[in-house]
Amino acid sequence: MTIRFDDRVALVTGAGNGLGKSHALALAARGATVVVNDLGGMRDGSGGSPAAAQAVADEIIAAGGTALADGTDITNADAVLALIDKIMQAYGRLDIVVNNAGILRDKSFVKMTVEDFDAVINVHLRGSFLVTHAAWPIMRDQNYGRVVFTTSSSGLYGNFGQANYGAAKMGVLGLMTTLSIEGAKYDIRVNCLAPTALTRMTEDLNFPANIGEMLTPQSVTPGLLYLVGEDAPHRTTLAAGAGGYAVSRITESDGIWLPEADRSPEAIAARFDELSNPEGAHEYDQGGKQSMNFLQKAMAGTS
Repeated sequence: MTIRFDDRVALVTGAGNGLGKSHALALAARGATVVVNDLGGMRDGSGGSPAAAQAVADEIIAAGGTALADGTDITNADAVLALIDKIMQAYGRLDIVVNNAGILRDKSFVKMTVEDFDAVINVHLRGSFLVTHAAWPIMRDQNYGRVVFTTSSSGLYGNFGQANYGAAKMGVLGLMTTLSIEGAKYDIRVNCLAPTALTRMTEDLNFPANIGEMLTPQSVTPGLLYLVGEDAPHRTTLAAGAGGYAVSRITESDGIWLPEADRSPEAIAARFDELSNPEGAHEYDQGGKQSMNFLQKAMAGTS
């Protein structure tokens, strides 16, 4: 079955370059009306220009598609609300939100300033919240919506010099898991994409030419298209890069129960291998199920 987006309106943030541009062009090629949002700033978030967003919108229009260029700063709550209002005035609906915008200010933790931390959190986490929060009532009233947050292996697994970026990228995962619960009854499906691609954000990694040729944004975008399709999954973190695709999951070991007399750090240390055994691990779909697991163990242990 071909995945298409005819009569759907999609907003892609950070769509002037790299992954966002690839996503926007692919959505348009499959029938979507695309709002191309990009502040047009430098990689560290400084500056701004409408040129990048306009160039992508012009490319979509030249290919016969429908697009609207936008330079809204997604960290500005009032500006984001105005953007969503502009989309509704122009098209009357909003079906897809791709939270892709991001900046980098990599430094080792000891050298990282509060400003470096706040700037990255503001774009990746706050910006994703503001855009999605503004679009949410529209999707709820439509009884349809597809939202993707862009996470990263740096958030899922860590990376030296990226405490700010990693914290933001794990933060959007928390947004995804909660919103997937809240959006379910309105057919708002919320997922994460964890891309690996050679873009302006990763150019300092100096990949050899043959490796860089594999890590194209275009190899990631098919994963994004799946996550925003009619039959999209929900609460899924899809990793994608160089033609490889995988699902990342958070699991919790089944664990142990200790009677009150034995609840000591020494007892935990003595049984740590047992309580951390991955066999029988759980993948919870809401936080309360963790508590239920512990309570069931407690009731079994005291009965």
